[in-house]
Amino acid sequence: MRLWSIHPDLLDRSALVAGWREGLLAQKVLRGLTTGYRSHPQLERFRTLPDPVAGIATWLHALADGADERGYRFDRTRVVVPAGAERLELTDGQLALEWAHLRGKVTARDPAWLERLTEPRPHPMFDLVPGPVADWERAPRPEA
Repeated sequence: MRLWSIHPDLLDRSALVAGWREGLLAQKVLRGLTTGYRSHPQLERFRTLPDPVAGIATWLHALADGADERGYRFDRTRVVVPAGAERLELTDGQLALEWAHLRGKVTARDPAWLERLTEPRPHPMFDLVPGPVADWERAPRPEA
């Protein structure tokens, strides 16, 4: 499961579609409707919010907005609450790690998309702050 911290406009088609699918699974987990993935580290940051379900819904709606701009139609009726004003902090270290991860994936599966990846921007619900890779991140850390 990868709930990207990167702006949906920068995600290639595969990352956007997979993010939608995985975000819907995360919503189900946060609602207590599944026994799997309950301890998944990607969910830790949403659990810090007063209403984690509203947080993942806000994340999902921004993904759907990015899909709409490209002519894709994600079924927003699957998101259980409207987008809210939920905000989370995102460290520049975490953004850099995800940026490198996305660039690596795109290099392999959609090299033409790589030219769009000139500068990382955070997903609209994140406020960028200085700091290291998040404690919950399980992806390998880049060499210092």
